This record gives sequence, C-alpha cells and structure tokens, in this order.
Amino acid sequence: MANYEVFRGVVLRQTETKEADKILTVLTAEKGKISVIARGARRKGSRLAAVSQLLSYSEMTAYESRGWYMLSEGATLQLFAGLRSDVERLALASYFAELTEAVTQEGESAEEILPLLLNALYALGELKKEPRLVKAAFELRLLSVAGFTPMLDGCCRCGCDCGEGWLDAGEGGLVCGACASAGFGLLSLGAGALAAARHIVSADPKKLYAFSVGEEELRQLSKAAESYALTQLERGFRTLDFYKSLLF
Repeated sequence: MANYEVFRGVVLRQTETKEADKILTVLTAEKGKISVIARGARRKGSRLAAVSQLLSYSEMTAYESRGWYMLSEGATLQLFAGLRSDVERLALASYFAELTEAVTQEGESAEEILPLLLNALYALGELKKEPRLVKAAFELRLLSVAGFTPMLDGCCRCGCDCGEGWLDAGEGGLVCGACASAGFGLLSLGAGALAAARHIVSADPKKLYAFSVGEEELRQLSKAAESYALTQLERGFRTLDFYKSLLF
C-alpha cells in the first residue's frame, strides 16, 4: 500500500509528457525541489489541472514511487490571478521561478526560499508593486539566501567604508572610488541605490519591500542586481530574455 504524503509547494516548471500527463518541478519548504508526476492533468475537467499550473501554490497529496512523487490530489491555495492577467508580470514571475529552480537542490530545505518566492509573486501580481523594484529585491535576496551574499558593508578590495561606489559582480562586492579606477565592468551604485541594496540583503523578510528609490537609483539597482545574479550563477535565463523582449 502506498504511503501518502501531504505538502505545500509552488510549481516552478511544467513539462508535458505522454498523452495527457505533466511532470512538475515543485518547490516545497521541507523537501526543497521535487519532481511530481500529475497523471491526466491535461485532460479536460481534470481535478489536477489547477494545481498543475505554472506558479500555482497548492497543498498536494502524493506518494513516492521509483524516485518520483505521484500526485493523487491537490487543492490550490493561491493562483496569483493578478499575474495571469498581465503578460509582462507573468513573464517576470516565470523568470523568478526559473531563477529559483537554478539555486535550489532536491532534498535540501527551502524554508527561506519558498516564502521569499511567494512574497515576490504576491508583491508583483496582487500588490502591483513596480516590477523593476520587485525584480531587483528578489534577485539580490534570493542570491543572498542561496549563499551568494554580496559584500556591501565596505570595499571588497581595500575594506574601507563607503557610502557609494561600484558593484563588481564577478568579485562579489562593492568597490570604492579609489579601487574602481583599477577595474573594468563595474556597475555604479549611488548612495540611494547602495542603501537599498544593503536593505535588501539584510532586512527582516516581512520588510523586504519597505524601501523606496528614485528613478535613477532604481535603474542602477536593477542593472546591478541582474548582473550580479547572472555573473554569480554563470548562466543566462530564457525567461529573462523573453521578459526583456516585452519591454521594447
């Protein structure tokens, strides 16, 4: 007799397989990233259709078989309808899912990452916060939680304190004005953008989006956060490319 388990998770990726099935990559708090087979999820009227949607947050009941979880039933907790009615926000949320998948491992706890993703999706889709602000905050905080925290307290080369400077995405930290002259590919962080970045990596999770920046500061922060994520992970993201294609 199969041993059923109940868990809550977000669908990070869905892949169609066979005639009507789906293979889901689901992020859970306790088990981290797991693979779930939803049999018949693509059939019209399937009771698994809603919980098998990309970005749906659901309570799932499943049993394990040969290294796979077989989905038996599920109940959606949040579908983030605000995302699904806006193609640009949905594209950005899909990037959040792909980025999350890249930094998580099967069998490793995601107790910090799952609520971080859920809060980002809620801020983006339901609260309608500025997409660039949510994107920058999510990128920097996710990378920090995943073990890639940028050094922002002082210059990563000489150690001096500085209220503004440049981000060296490859070196992983802030560079002061004196040291910046010796480097290339640095991203400017004025006082406002740097203060926001410091807030993002260290703030209480419930206060992650409790900051504001001007247009130029947001431009700097957005560019620096994206560059940092791509450089540290040494890869690009298809979903990010698609999101950016919608902006022009």
